Amino acid sequence: MKALKLALCAAAASFAMAGVAHAEDASVSFNVGLTSDYVFRGVSQTDESPALQGGVDVSSGILYGGLWASNVDFYDSTDVEIDAYVGVKPTAGAVSFDFGALYYGYINAPSGSDYAFWEFKAAASVPAGPFTLGVVAFYSPEFFGGVGDSLYYEANAAVSPADKWTVTAAVGKQTLNDFSILDYTTYNIGVGYAFTDKISGDLRFHDSDLGCGTICDSRVTVSLKATLP
Repeated sequence: MKALKLALCAAAASFAMAGVAHAEDASVSFNVGLTSDYVFRGVSQTDESPALQGGVDVSSGILYGGLWASNVDFYDSTDVEIDAYVGVKPTAGAVSFDFGALYYGYINAPSGSDYAFWEFKAAASVPAGPFTLGVVAFYSPEFFGGVGDSLYYEANAAVSPADKWTVTAAVGKQTLNDFSILDYTTYNIGVGYAFTDKISGDLRFHDSDLGCGTICDSRVTVSLKATLP
């Protein structure tokens, strides 16, 4: 059943991207990356091990869609996470918005694990002097593991202190309506460097107050990403 849902979602995203790709100003880009640890909202998804990641993005005007994948390690048979997403990025004056839907699918997840889930995104960002300030919220009607509805909300900021350098930081709160005892705060801060217009690196510190063992502890990650064309 999970494989069927994943296939349906990927097909839906492909149809959406195909529609976008027929527009006159459509663009397609591919990306591949390597990170020392795949961290999602303060929690390691690879048991503190490296991850190979990659995806494809299609955009046309304010519309976008894409697919993205990474290896994962949940101490079971699950091998790969595959995400599909579509959205729209309108603007109003100096404010940039991002409204989208994301589906997180998992290859070889154990039967009954209920890992796969949907999230719906609403984000806004605005320039403030040398900074870009943003807020974002993700709502899921049935979060990872079938634990009920959830809300993640975050404030973030970015600044470029010098050519090719970018400093970014974020603080967020993950809440679970039916399991509020597991609500937690997470934050990260890091610096990115553009080696070329196609290759970039990122050094980042992550932490959270979730008590779930070493995969939730503070950590530093190093990542390298390349895009084509």
